[in-house]
Amino acid sequence: MHEAPFVDRVRGVAALDHPVTQSVYRLLAEREELSRDGAAEALGLARSVAAFHLDKLVDAGLADVRFERLTGRSGPGAGRTAKLYRRSATEIGVSLPERRYDLAGGLLAEAIERSTHDAVPIGLALRLAATETGRRVGEAARVAVGRRSGRAKRRAAVVGALEHHGYEPHLRGGDVVLTNCPFHALAQQHRDLVCGMNLELLSGVIVGADGADVLEPRLDPQPGLCCVRMKAT
Repeated sequence: MHEAPFVDRVRGVAALDHPVTQSVYRLLAEREELSRDGAAEALGLARSVAAFHLDKLVDAGLADVRFERLTGRSGPGAGRTAKLYRRSATEIGVSLPERRYDLAGGLLAEAIERSTHDAVPIGLALRLAATETGRRVGEAARVAVGRRSGRAKRRAAVVGALEHHGYEPHLRGGDVVLTNCPFHALAQQHRDLVCGMNLELLSGVIVGADGADVLEPRLDPQPGLCCVRMKAT
């Protein structure tokens, strides 16, 4: 469930709002590596303009950079090192409302592998995969707020993890209501399977964050909401 925060992904996509930046990015996709001079020559740009848009892609996480002397020489008189760019392997996707079909796909793939390898029913394998993934997320959230944190901080850790993964949590009368389903289209087509997976995932988050004395996840499907509601305990 590791992924850049939503605001960072939006920033990455927004970096492509200029046609020249788009052209530079497409050129990076075609070349294994690209220098500022190479970009300027290929696109008919001033070197300073090419450099600006290349560095803009680096700042947005869409390109990586390294330095190398292109002359092949070293020592005095070898010349300056060149800044070389290549397209980043980082995947950036934005959906509104936020969806996490990559997460659902990963859990389903893991469940199939587990079912095949361990000869267990696919439903059980999916529940185990979802619980373990959720627990890792919860443990990371717990570490972030400290192992000896009180109820309020542990609750905040759970809410923060849910927000990070697109659930749009809101407090209502002590409960935490999830106003977005990251698996919406899948849940519409395969409600029992996906909602069950979601419940196990969120149960794992709470256990990992040591929040069982703070929140209890329950299936409570309602129009416009995630199928799981976090009840205050």
